[in-house]
Amino acid sequence: QDFSARRQRDGIVDSSPEFDGEQCGAMVRFAQIEPSGGGRCYAILQADGSFHQAEGNPFDGLKDTGKKVSVGRFLPPVMPQDIICIGLNYRAHADELKLPYPKNPVVFMKPTSCAAAHGDPIAQPRVSEKMDYEVELAVVIGRECKDVTPEEAMDYVLGYTCANDLSTRDWQKVPELSGSQWCRSKSFDGFVPLGPVIATKDEIADPGVLRVQTCVNGVQMQDSSTRDLIFNVPQIISFLSMGSRLLPGTVILTGTPFGVAEGRKPQPWLKPGDLVAVEVEGIGRLENTIVADKSSSSCFYVAQPKL
Repeated sequence: QDFSARRQRDGIVDSSPEFDGEQCGAMVRFAQIEPSGGGRCYAILQADGSFHQAEGNPFDGLKDTGKKVSVGRFLPPVMPQDIICIGLNYRAHADELKLPYPKNPVVFMKPTSCAAAHGDPIAQPRVSEKMDYEVELAVVIGRECKDVTPEEAMDYVLGYTCANDLSTRDWQKVPELSGSQWCRSKSFDGFVPLGPVIATKDEIADPGVLRVQTCVNGVQMQDSSTRDLIFNVPQIISFLSMGSRLLPGTVILTGTPFGVAEGRKPQPWLKPGDLVAVEVEGIGRLENTIVADKSSSSCFYVAQPKL
C-alpha cells in the first residue's frame, strides 16, 4: 500500500523511518518483513530509506547482506515472547482520569496473538462501542534477565519500537463485563500493533526524553514526552525482573500519555475507516486502519448496561 500518499492525503507530516533518510548502519534500525517476492526475513534500514536483507536474528546478531529487498508487507519487528504492559504511568494521563499516581508500576499482560504490524487493518470488536488508542514506547528485551537493579537494567535492552495499546473502555470499566480486570478489554486480535522498525538501544541515547504522539485521521490526539513517565524504563525493567525471568523477545509497553478518547469530551471512540498513526521520536511512525468486525458468531457473553 502507498502509505506516503495516505499521509499526504490526511495532512500528516511524514517522519516514518521508511522515508526519513537518516544515516543508519547495520543493527541500528531493522524490521521484519514479507518481501514482495514472498517469504519473510529481517531487513536493515538504509540511509536512503530502502532496506537490505539481513542474515541471522536480532538476539544473536544481524548481518547486512548488501542485497536490497522490497517490502511487500511489514510484520511485527519481533514475534513477542511475552507482552507486558504498564498502566497509568504518565502523570498527566492519571490527572485527566482523576486517579492517584501509583506507588508501584501497574502491570497487566496481553496475549502474543494481539501483535499486529504497520499497515495491518485492525477490527473494531463487534461487542464494543468504545475502542480507544494509546501511543506507547515499547522496550524489547535482548537477553534473559532476572533480579536486576535499575542501574543494570539497560544492559538487557535490545531496542525500542512504537506500540499502540488498543483498548475497549466498556470492557475495561464495567466490572460485570471484565471481571474487574483489564485483560479482556485489551486482548482482542490485533490490539498491539508494533513497528514498523526497532531502533537498537545505541540509537536512542535516553528513552526518557522522547516525544510521543497519536493522530487519528490526521488530527493530533496525543502529544507528550516520556519525561512525564512516573516510572522510567530502568525502573520498570527492574521491577518486572524481581523474582521473574524476562526472556529475549519480551516486549514491554511503558504506558500512554494524556489525550486518550476516554479522557475527552466528547469522547472520539475509534470506528471503522479511521486511520490511526502513533509516533515515537527517533523510532518512527506506526499506522493502522480500523475496520469492521466481519464475524457474526454468537459467542457466549452476558451483555450489560452501557456506561
